[in-house]
Amino acid sequence: MSRPNNRPRLAVRGLLLIEDRLLLVNAWGGGKSDLLCAPGGGVEPHSSLHDNLIREFHEETGLTIEVGAPCLVNEFHSRARDFHQVDVYFRVRLVSGDPFAPWTDPEGVVTDRILATRAEMARLRYKPDILPEIAWSDGVAYDPLEPLIM
Repeated sequence: MSRPNNRPRLAVRGLLLIEDRLLLVNAWGGGKSDLLCAPGGGVEPHSSLHDNLIREFHEETGLTIEVGAPCLVNEFHSRARDFHQVDVYFRVRLVSGDPFAPWTDPEGVVTDRILATRAEMARLRYKPDILPEIAWSDGVAYDPLEPLIM
């Protein structure tokens, strides 16, 4: 998957804690992997990062959020696939919707969503590696060039 002129892809993701549990979704559709990540997705031109995150978060979870401060910039890449993505993470707050109700992603990518405690994260596969540290803190971080995995 290459980008025009080998430019990195830009994406946004939201960290939503509900009852001290982090909302996670599957990273790959169709049961290809058990890898989890924070909800979000690719940025569309001429739309703010906040607006992109509100749209992507709703598509993947059915929830409406309010976007807060940025807390993490994460990069992941694969030289073999000529792929490089930069994710900007924001802290978000639930405005409406039921995170416990069934939801179907209209694009069919998200098939699983879970609410995980920090202790449960130790048993899960997720990216980026720094996710729990940032989600359960007030910190801000930059996490450069993790390898792309499935």
